Formats: sequence, structure tokens, C-alpha cells
Amino acid sequence: MTIPQGRSGRTAPLAAVSARAVGEGVVDVLRRRLVGKRGASLEFHVRNAERYADVLSRSKGVLMKAGQILSFVDTSAVLDGQYGEVYRAALASLQADAEPMEPVLVAAVIESELGHSPEEVFAAFSPEPFAAASIGQVHAARLHDGTEVAVKVQYPGVAEAIGDDLANTELLFTFIKIAKGMVPQLRNVDVRAVADEIAVRIGDELDYGTELANQMEFAEHYRGHPFARVAEVFPELSSGRVLTMEMMHGRRWTETSDVDQALRDRWGEVVDRFFFGSIARFGMFNADPHPGNYLFHDDGSVTFLDFGCVKRLSPPAQRGFWDMPAAAIDNDADRLLRVCVEQGFFRADDPPPADEFLAWCRQNFASLHQPQPFTFTPEFAAQTLGHLVSMDGDIMRRATLPSAFVFTNRIYVGLYSILGALRATADWRAIFEENVTGQPTTELGRVEADFFAGREEA
Repeated sequence: MTIPQGRSGRTAPLAAVSARAVGEGVVDVLRRRLVGKRGASLEFHVRNAERYADVLSRSKGVLMKAGQILSFVDTSAVLDGQYGEVYRAALASLQADAEPMEPVLVAAVIESELGHSPEEVFAAFSPEPFAAASIGQVHAARLHDGTEVAVKVQYPGVAEAIGDDLANTELLFTFIKIAKGMVPQLRNVDVRAVADEIAVRIGDELDYGTELANQMEFAEHYRGHPFARVAEVFPELSSGRVLTMEMMHGRRWTETSDVDQALRDRWGEVVDRFFFGSIARFGMFNADPHPGNYLFHDDGSVTFLDFGCVKRLSPPAQRGFWDMPAAAIDNDADRLLRVCVEQGFFRADDPPPADEFLAWCRQNFASLHQPQPFTFTPEFAAQTLGHLVSMDGDIMRRATLPSAFVFTNRIYVGLYSILGALRATADWRAIFEENVTGQPTTELGRVEADFFAGREEA
């Protein structure tokens, strides 16, 4: 398996998909094709979507990671329904499947990183991966004491390829412009700020040592937790390109449709609590929330995987993360605008009309101020996502996106899509207030509060 390297080699496959378009024209042509304004048949969109998935899969790195981001979003809010579903379905293959590397390459990486062959390091090692993604693939193995482990092995050359991606302003800008072409309301987004933040976060993923440290930190926080699980890691069997962790078994996202609604509700609440609770308690969150990073268990617990992309918020940003929705829920337009100015979304000398901005924000947080318990649906998630990207032109003209909040938006986009697919019901307002105040009022809130209180006492 050869990963295209070099700036021209990494940009060319993406450009070839829309070979008849050049420069800014590629965005406009793609957008017209996506919304069917040229009368293109559904078959055309199927073929086109499959080409994008294929190019992204073979390119690995930044291109595939960006494709994964798009793949779990409900596109029906921003693309015509049947066409949006076609693109989503094709890109969804990126969530868990990618072209694997040959076993001989896997063995070579392990030996070069750990100093011994897989057969020497492990009592048993499967040369065929059971999962493959943008930067590495995962193999089942067993330690000499009988412990089952999962071994993540980075693709040879992927670090260099992604290095080219991150240094290639044209590539990142082109991809983000394509996303903006799909969602015309995003035309005023600061492409450079978004690209820079993506570069930093994905750059972190290249070093499995960083992921090891991140996962160790999360595992320490959640060790023994009643419903949120994080696999333990083995530092002595890990390196910059190999990561060995406890094997976790559970249902993949594609295996969650045949269970009763009560269990799906529980899973939805657990996922919500993990992401938002991590921000409330520890000021950090896993910034890669696509469905391939969860394992669902029949006892209602959820295992969270892949901690290569972790975002840490400064104390002011952490406060702002909660203050903005709290002000919107309370219908306090002046407070909401003040917080957004403090966080850098608007300039103090050029703010948008406070009432208009409040009205826009409240719809984004409808799940928190609507009567509780509230049920997420795919239709609600699509509606909310559509509203999220349909900011009034006058507001959008004044808005910027602070780098601290580039990836926090992914939580809302990812969680709303997942909760909608689960049709999860909970008292989301109560959970939000528990995160803000630290005072539990719900069943799982009390269970979780007791767990963390016990950890502090110990």
C-alpha cells in the first residue's frame, strides 16, 4: 500500500474528482451538482459520492479525517434529502473501514518501534486488522499473561503524508472551501482559523505518545466509572507509532438499531454526560466524536475510544462554553452578547443586534429550553444543524470563530446527529444544570456525583 506523498501528489487526487473545474469554480460546480441544479440523476450522485469516499480513503490523513467529520453529520439539513443521504452513506464507510496495509508492513512497524517482532512481543497477534481508520489500523492480540489487547499500528508514511497535508495551505483551504460550497451560509467563516485549528488537532494525532498520554488521563478520571468506560493502555508496549490498549468488546454503532428504546435513551444520556461532563469537571474533551469511536453495552454503559484528538479549554473558555447557552436559555440577550464579545465571537465596537442574535441562539439550544424530558429525533437534529449554519447575514458578517471553539462546535454537531439517530429521551436541561452547578438532580447525575465524590475522598 502506497500513500501519496508530496504536495502535488496529495492535492491531485482531490482535484481530479472535479477535473473540469478550476480555482473557485470547483466550489460552485460542486455545490450546483450537490443540490441537483443541473438535473443530475441520482445515479450520478451515487457515483460521485463513491469517488469522494474512495479518494479520501486512499489518501488517508487529513483528507480522510475531514471526510469522517462530514460522514456522521445529517446532511439532509444542508443538501437535498436523497442526495444528502447518498453522500452521507458513501462517506460513512470512512468511519470504520479503510484500505488496510499488508501484514508484512504491520510487522515491520511493530519491530522498528518496539524492538521485537509481533510474535515475540505478544503471545498471539492477528495479522489482519479488525478496524482501520485515517491514521492507523487496529489488531487483536494477547499478552503472555492472557490479557486481550488491541494494538493500533500507524500506517508507514502517514506521518510524512499528513505533514505534507498540514503544510499544504492549498489542500486544506480547498477542502474547507468545498465544505463551504456545500453549505453556502458558511462563506464568511475564517478559513485560515479553521484550518489552523484542524492542523494543530490532527498534528497531535500523529504521535501515538500524545494519544497514550491523553488516554491515560481519561482512563484515570473514569476508572471504575458506573457507566462510562475508557480502555487502559500499556505504555511499555507503546511508542510514537504503536499503541497497545485493553481490548474492549461491545456493539458498534451499526449494531444499535435492534434494542429497545429505554436502552437507546440510556446510551444517549451517557454519551451526552461523557462529553459535556468532561468539559465541566476537567476542562477537556475528546474532539473526535464520530460514531466509530463508541462501543455500546447492553448494561447501558458506553466505551469511548480514540483519544488522539483531545481539546483542552482555558478557564475563561471553559466558563464561556457554559455561559453562552445559559444566557440563551434564560432569554438574557444582553448577557449572551456580552459573553460572546468576551469570548471573541464579535468585536465590542461592532456587535450584532442583541435580540436577533438571541433568537438565533435559542433555536440552537431548543433541546434545553423545550419542555422536559425532550426527545431527539433525526428530523430535529437535521433542523437544528440546518439552523446552526443558517445564521442571518447581518450577524454572520460580524461573527468570527475563535480557535478555542472550532472543535467545541463538533460536539454539538456530532452529538445532535447521534442523539437524533438514537431518538434519545432525557431531561437534558437538568443534565446541563448539573454540569454548570455541580449539584445532581437526576438518577444518573446522583450516581455519577457519588462516584467522583468517592474518588476525591480516596
